[in-house]
Amino acid sequence: MEQRAHYDLLQVALAAVVEASAEIIRVYKEGFSPNYKNDGSPVTQADLASNAILERHLIPTNIPLLTEESVHAPYEERHGWEQLWCIDPLDGTKEFIKRNDEFAINIALIEHKKPVLGIIASPVEQTVLVGGKYVKPALISFEKIHDRAAWQSIEWKHEINSPIVIATSRTPHSGATLEYIHKTDAQFGAHAFLKKGSALKFFDLALGKADVYPRFAPTMEWDIAAGQAIMEALGGSVYHAVSGEPLYYNKANLLNPYFVVNSHAVNKYLERHAL
Repeated sequence: MEQRAHYDLLQVALAAVVEASAEIIRVYKEGFSPNYKNDGSPVTQADLASNAILERHLIPTNIPLLTEESVHAPYEERHGWEQLWCIDPLDGTKEFIKRNDEFAINIALIEHKKPVLGIIASPVEQTVLVGGKYVKPALISFEKIHDRAAWQSIEWKHEINSPIVIATSRTPHSGATLEYIHKTDAQFGAHAFLKKGSALKFFDLALGKADVYPRFAPTMEWDIAAGQAIMEALGGSVYHAVSGEPLYYNKANLLNPYFVVNSHAVNKYLERHAL
């Protein structure tokens, strides 16, 4: 029953991201002028148009929405939600403005503070990465969203890349990130980088092209929740960089702690070599 319900919700979300992606690409091609929020982060017409489309599709599911570009319900109301959609209608707005194609749409279904379904769409590649507690991880072409037989199933990799591949953003490394890299070198030897903006890094992590993703810079819940659901479905993990516990969601403060993403292969290696 849970599996069927989650696949039904997935179909709604897939239709939403395909329509929203088309609008994002229209704005991308026609041109835009970014504005800036009170916190200094950029927002464009594409962010707002995508948000409106996603809300139109997802509000009828009767599951509350927590989306970057809408007014957030107060925590006194949110904390009682057993389910919610956690949404970034255009993840990687800075990359969108740079016009480097590295932006995405993120949707996660949260149940009891845990991400149980993740959807990450690439408007440029017209491909969606999905997975969760009841949904088998897969890559889906936009034109095949209604043909489950055509979805490309993803299985976890059992071996770490050689050298280990560290997924990072395109910003220069410093501080805790450099410390993590040195620690990784000590554990695994040489490393290689895969630098990419937005949640598109999760495509590489899910497909085994990257092994780990350390993030020691500010992110919000909607940046990572979908990726966590997908990675956990693949035997990987997204954990608090200090406590080692999985991240949880719908917190009073929507800012994420610093975190690390491990693939299934890395988790198994660490289990085998635990002191």
